[in-house]
Amino acid sequence: MSAATMQPLTVVQIDRELAARTAELDAIAATLLELDKHPGHTLLRRFPPSGLTGQRWQPVREALALMWEDFGTLRSILDSARTVRGDRARLDDGELAEVTRLLRGRPYEVSRTPIPMAQRSLTGPSEQVLFVGLADTVDRMRATFPEIAEFLDAVDAVNSRIMSGLTPLQEALDKTGVAAVGELKAIERGIAELLRRSATDPLALTAPEIDARIAELTGKLRHQSAVLAELAAMKADWPAAIAQTRAKWEVLHDTREHAAQARAEVERTISAGPLPVPVDNTAALGTQLEALSANPGATAALLALRRRIAEAIADASTAQQLAQGLLDRRAELRGRLSAYQAKAARLGVGEDRDLLSAAQIAAGLLSRKPCDLAAVTRAVADYQQLIGEKSGRRP
Repeated sequence: MSAATMQPLTVVQIDRELAARTAELDAIAATLLELDKHPGHTLLRRFPPSGLTGQRWQPVREALALMWEDFGTLRSILDSARTVRGDRARLDDGELAEVTRLLRGRPYEVSRTPIPMAQRSLTGPSEQVLFVGLADTVDRMRATFPEIAEFLDAVDAVNSRIMSGLTPLQEALDKTGVAAVGELKAIERGIAELLRRSATDPLALTAPEIDARIAELTGKLRHQSAVLAELAAMKADWPAAIAQTRAKWEVLHDTREHAAQARAEVERTISAGPLPVPVDNTAALGTQLEALSANPGATAALLALRRRIAEAIADASTAQQLAQGLLDRRAELRGRLSAYQAKAARLGVGEDRDLLSAAQIAAGLLSRKPCDLAAVTRAVADYQQLIGEKSGRRP
């Protein structure tokens, strides 16, 4: 509806609409100020975004700038309407029409675009002029706001997730009370890198990626903290540290002996390929321990020795378990054969000639030294199958 055909508002209607539009403008102003102070916006101002965040920020930044321009437009129109309205009790027809045009029409010029010569008429305008009013400007701002708010919330969510995860990690790092070297330095670099990415391109980080990286850094720091605590305990009580390390060495000595005994028993009783024999550095590690016992304060060297002893114990334990597993398998097959023989007796087929022959074959294979476990396994399985066939039951 053009200004010429628009029905003028009454003074009461004008005052009511001015009050409503003023309240609306105040609410818009408050929201724009919130956007301006939004943590996501603060981060973007402090650290110019790059990468994916920078690409997404460009149109949002333009939309935000337009929101402020639109706010200025609303205020200008309302100021003009208030000026015409004044504080008079009555307005003449011209004043009523003018205030109505300002409140309901499109009185504000926002742009002028030249019209190419080929698109003009002889007497037509040379420019295309765009006018806006209160209603369409507010509608545009309402449509734009969610996109801006969603973007800033997303930026803040990533930054908050990272900060909540890294803050306790940084505090724990500070509590170590030592200069960051080695692994601690690497942890510090990892924290700094994650903070840098959060500041400059937060939207390129996913929640699983953030959580995984923080968990990785936390695990590394937890390990280093345990190392530092162990070093501190050594320094505080060197004799106790030596005694504890000697106890570990004795475990190594015993484990190697047990592994050697199990391996010898396997070689005597079971047909198997050569079992791995870990390098026996027990004596050398013991010599190093005795040398360190007279050197209080060599905490780093003692810690390294403990690690080597632990690795040697693990190797010896693996060798022992491998040999013992073969011995246990032979014992298991012997037990299974006895159990199947008892089952055959219960089913009334224990004296069957074929079953007695099958049991004798399996028992003979078990008694051989060395014993072929694969052959025994097949013989016991054949005996089990035969029980089922002779008894008419499933084995």
